[in-house]
Amino acid sequence: MSAAAAVEEPIEIEDYEPETIVETSQPQPEIQQDFLPPSVPREHTYKSTTFLTPIPKVILENPKEPCVLGVDEAGRGPVLGPMVYGISYCLKNYESILKSKYGFADSKTLNELKRTNLLKQICDQEGELFEQIGWSTRTMTAMDISSGMLRPPSVGNYNLNEQAHDATMDLIQGVLDQGVNLTEIFVDTVGPPVTYQAKLQKRFPNLKIIVAKKADSIYPIVSAASICAKVTRDFSLNNSKDQLYGSEITWGSGYPSDPNTKKWLNNAVDPIFGWDQVVRFSWQTAKDAIIKNDGIEIEWEEDNEKDDYGDVGKLFRDKASQGDGLDGLPISTLWYGRNVNCF
Repeated sequence: MSAAAAVEEPIEIEDYEPETIVETSQPQPEIQQDFLPPSVPREHTYKSTTFLTPIPKVILENPKEPCVLGVDEAGRGPVLGPMVYGISYCLKNYESILKSKYGFADSKTLNELKRTNLLKQICDQEGELFEQIGWSTRTMTAMDISSGMLRPPSVGNYNLNEQAHDATMDLIQGVLDQGVNLTEIFVDTVGPPVTYQAKLQKRFPNLKIIVAKKADSIYPIVSAASICAKVTRDFSLNNSKDQLYGSEITWGSGYPSDPNTKKWLNNAVDPIFGWDQVVRFSWQTAKDAIIKNDGIEIEWEEDNEKDDYGDVGKLFRDKASQGDGLDGLPISTLWYGRNVNCF
């Protein structure tokens, strides 16, 4: 996508509530050097990906016991990198232990080291959390997010809320398809919870669903989902930076309000092509940076073509009414001078 194309397309401003940003710096290499979440592809990719763990041992051993599932996201507002939706689930009678024993809480109140260590424990095959918690993530790349939001009017845009809702429902369905006995689902939301809850309840009528703001600070299983999503995004963003631009580059957290992110956007923009597809071209922040840095405006020929071709069928009807000039000619049963006999 060219820089000018981003300017010419209708830009959808971020439809999210501002998030409290605890950290504005990029993930610390010393924290990430000895651990890579299984939800993060080793090689940078522009394709959205889904990760799903097998059913945990304890749940397999108690297949009829009710399970609770939490849903949260990370990276809804940033102009850089993916938006990640995460879910986690466990036996209903185990949820309280997540907070009392391990300290699961709102991921925004935990520092990067604490979040990473909690996910490492979930992934540790010798640990208790590995046997108790199942989880899944959907990493929606910046390219896919923007491609959906910038669809032409003739197709209809695929806005951020619709993308988020579809990701959530697909993740829940993935766990149900495994045969897990889910009974309750708790979802964190940044928008009006009533309509979203009704939509989920219609899709999953046999489950008790609660959609609430700040659910990650109320339900420990949502806190676990939040950590899975947040750590996955942090590592994904850092991997993209290292592989595309080099580890010495500083681009901050990716949020529009981060000074390091603003600085990088303005310094790295190409007047024709903008940036790599790690940037969300559909964000107003990206459009502003392109305009500020004298992005070259391009007119595409097809944009100036008129689509009014009239009634094409009329051409054929007119031709038929004029005749083809063969009327009145004799009809012969001869074929190259010989009679044609049919059986």
